[in-house]
Amino acid sequence: MSEQPLNPSPAEAHEDAAADAGPVAPEPTAPEPGTPAPTGSTAADALTDGPPAAASPDEAAALRAASFERARRLRQEPRFPGGPAADPAGSHHERRIRSFQPRRSRVTTGQQESLERLWPKWGLDIDGKRVLDLADLFDGLPVVLEIGFGMGEATAQMAADDPGTGILAVDVHTPGQGNLLGLADKAGSTNVRVANGDAIILLREMLAPASLDGLRVYFPDPWPKARHHKRRLIQPEFLDLVAPVLKPGAIVHCATDWEPYAEQMLEVLTAHPRFENTAAGGGYAPRPAFRPLTRFEGQGLDKGHVVHDLLFARV
Repeated sequence: MSEQPLNPSPAEAHEDAAADAGPVAPEPTAPEPGTPAPTGSTAADALTDGPPAAASPDEAAALRAASFERARRLRQEPRFPGGPAADPAGSHHERRIRSFQPRRSRVTTGQQESLERLWPKWGLDIDGKRVLDLADLFDGLPVVLEIGFGMGEATAQMAADDPGTGILAVDVHTPGQGNLLGLADKAGSTNVRVANGDAIILLREMLAPASLDGLRVYFPDPWPKARHHKRRLIQPEFLDLVAPVLKPGAIVHCATDWEPYAEQMLEVLTAHPRFENTAAGGGYAPRPAFRPLTRFEGQGLDKGHVVHDLLFARV
């Protein structure tokens, strides 16, 4: 559910992210060939989680079970102490179809430093265990919710351009979380809070009625295959969750470069009784000045992509 680079290749997306955030922090590597194995293990154990070749079937099964348990614990542990949790709400409790794909890609040294230094101050996990006091969290500012911010460049710019509005920015992409925290800190913006986890749980369990002044969903995953359309975020059920937490008159602002998804967004929003199109004639709206033209969007426009904005008011 992150801001998408208008359908880049994986290599382009990786290069863009790496260029933004600096050198990559070293990751653990396997021992060099010929390096003695750690005490109490074989060389095979040092390189893999598999059992030694001579293990009996019972021993092999026990070793595999231990390996699976270690992997399960690692998936649930935060990558950085005091930083965003790997699974804040406990995904085993959520049986619904997910509209996002968690991405645990490499974190640069700059992003890691930002997470370790700023997450305790400006970050929060979506655990579904409490209702957020947005007035306290944002020092009384009006608050808009942004779902999916990618690497955070557009979010950071909107926060700097409008310091009188708080932005509660939600994503599951750890490098992007660190990057946004770093960008906001560098700009001196104090009106951004980064939320880690499932936006559906946030909307359903952690926001008070009529607590939001707006919602932004920019370039969500289009899930282009027909069998995956049920994973798209903008659905009637999603709007049913959104409407109660928005104040009357609050704006839902969506943007996408995927034409079929834009058509679905327009159809779903138009049909919902709690939302009214603000565009003259009831179609797409011009890109408002407050939504930055991102690098990814510019690349897409150069390639002939058409970006559609939709602005609907909560009635």
